Amino acid sequence: MAHRPSRQTRPAPVLYTPEQRVRRDESVWTLVQGILAPLQFLVFLVSLALVVRFLLTGEGYAAATWSIVIKTGVLYTIMITGAIWEKIVFGQYLFAPAFFWEDVFSFAVIALHTWYLYALWAGGYSSNAEMAIALAAYAAYVVNAGQFLWKLRMARLGAEAAEAAAAQQEAA
Repeated sequence: MAHRPSRQTRPAPVLYTPEQRVRRDESVWTLVQGILAPLQFLVFLVSLALVVRFLLTGEGYAAATWSIVIKTGVLYTIMITGAIWEKIVFGQYLFAPAFFWEDVFSFAVIALHTWYLYALWAGGYSSNAEMAIALAAYAAYVVNAGQFLWKLRMARLGAEAAEAAAAQQEAA
């Protein structure tokens, strides 16, 4: 069996400076985001089930529609409060380097949800077309949520590695 050289790994990026971490920890908006994120995911799961039910059975259009409107409202709320949080922690409302690509993709998510609202308001779209737009918005939402979860996981690993290195350095 051939020996594979060990893969060098880059240290996980540090997401927050010490000052940013203090601002994050002291901000009420951190708690707001911590509540809204799982709430949005729960609303998404219920809505997804209602949309799929409608597409499979043709029943429950009103429930599916209301669930998408509610999901979109929660999305707008988390985006607005997230921008406030980002301003407090990083000094700018959006596109702080730490969350730049997540913010960029968030705009695609918002655009798709807004397109759904437009389709609903404007009429002229079939109910199946409306639901297809909603599903596209939901797929983008899942990708975006994954971006945030991955970033936060990598940041946590980076913080743990930095703490371990500092402890090791103090012991030496």
